[in-house]
Amino acid sequence: MSKHSPTKTVYGRRNIESPNPIQDLQTLGFSEYEASTYLGVLRRNPATAYEISKTAGLQRANTYAALENLVKKKAVQPISENPVRYVPVEPSILLEMIASNVNGVCDRLQQTFDAMQPQESSDVVWSIDGEERITAKIDELIDTANSHIWIKASTEVLIKHAPRMKKAAARGVNLVFVVFGEDVKFLRFGKNCKIYLHEGNGQRVGGADNLFTLAIDYKIALTASLDASLTGAYTTNPAVVRMAETLIRHDVYMAEIMTLLGKEIELRFGKGLIELRKELFSPEQMTLLTKNLDKATDNNKKPASRKRKTL
Repeated sequence: MSKHSPTKTVYGRRNIESPNPIQDLQTLGFSEYEASTYLGVLRRNPATAYEISKTAGLQRANTYAALENLVKKKAVQPISENPVRYVPVEPSILLEMIASNVNGVCDRLQQTFDAMQPQESSDVVWSIDGEERITAKIDELIDTANSHIWIKASTEVLIKHAPRMKKAAARGVNLVFVVFGEDVKFLRFGKNCKIYLHEGNGQRVGGADNLFTLAIDYKIALTASLDASLTGAYTTNPAVVRMAETLIRHDVYMAEIMTLLGKEIELRFGKGLIELRKELFSPEQMTLLTKNLDKATDNNKKPASRKRKTL
């Protein structure tokens, strides 16, 4: 029998077709002789070992050994003595039993593997790459927040996670947003939600608006660069978490200060605090900052509103 030719066997009045049933049975834990013998029993039953060996084209000694193993596997059963005749266990029952056993083994292995995996250490910064993984991790962390969620991001990014954050607000989690952009209506989830436009106006400066920074419950922080490379990292390392929290706190302070004193500050340090930033920005960041300031000037001929936008 060719291993690659389709095989048709008959059990009762039903046709059983498979490109290679012997290989399939071997995948389920049968030896090649056991698989061939079981198919032989399906084709002809009740039958003796001698009759099955002829039907399956196997040596009689090998057929006896295979039948003994198939009885142990509960794939066939003897129904008479002198001579012993065999019948197959109904294929659907056999396969259901095998599937149940395999599922049980997989469940036990999963539990074993889970126990073997190291817990996420606070000493480790975990890397995540790609939009799908980063988005899923952000949603996961939002869902697990108990006390507060602090986020610094653009409106384009925040809107993707708004449904999750709305649910968090509904269960009593306090939310603080530092936002690049001005249309923040979709973030107003109630009294436990505060929204601050970045530097009082939501203006984009340098490449900072491409960053997503998240701090939760004083315990975990995540940051992601949402540009073409889509890379991120998260950690429970206390030092890194405090750094993320400090970044967001200082942005809140800056938003409040710029809301109240923005005109005076810009008279001293220039639009977008360019005189301060040029001392610390890279050439690439300065180029982007200048471009963003020029764009803001073109789009907004009148002064931007300094009205504080918080809830």
